[in-house]
Amino acid sequence: MTAFPQSGASFKILSWNLYRWEGASLEDVLTVIRAENPDIVVMQEAQEAVDELPEILGGYYDRIPLPGRPHGTACWSRLPFTRPPSFCRLPRGLLVKRTAQLIDFGSFSLANVHLSHGQLLNRRQLRSISTNMRHRAVIMGDFNLVGPVLLPGFLDVGPQEKTHRMLNHLPLRLDRCLVRGLARMEARALPRFGSDHRPICVTLRLGA
Repeated sequence: MTAFPQSGASFKILSWNLYRWEGASLEDVLTVIRAENPDIVVMQEAQEAVDELPEILGGYYDRIPLPGRPHGTACWSRLPFTRPPSFCRLPRGLLVKRTAQLIDFGSFSLANVHLSHGQLLNRRQLRSISTNMRHRAVIMGDFNLVGPVLLPGFLDVGPQEKTHRMLNHLPLRLDRCLVRGLARMEARALPRFGSDHRPICVTLRLGA
């Protein structure tokens, strides 16, 4: 069993919005994992097909559909969870009930998010998530957020490239990574394929 990362250790996290039915397939996800060799993969708009990941790759896995929907957030990891992943309900918008997937790795906690489009609402959702996390924490996923995040105590360490084209025209940086108590070693946006979002990959080091 892979040990929990300790102070000073580094690990790589990959995040990808799979774009539900029309988007990335299980084979696409496997291609990215095999090419990038991440320790943790968080996915948004993930459906049942990715439930096969632990059978193919081993490791640890959990998927949480959004309320009333077949897709949601999913996490595959080489690192063991210290307890079964959970979710927290977020302040909701008019149409979609949002949740954040919370994963505890002992030395840090991780929130896998797909936030609302409202620019005041998604920042309120981030504040709500941060209260449920350890001091060393990572919030990563599709933020649907434009401009600075401004979440106290957290740094935006994700790649600066645009990761999504709204209506296939307007480039936006929607996929982000926020950290508290960790340092960025590397951050990259990967080439686009399979989905309307580019995967992002961030290598982090645990602080003391």
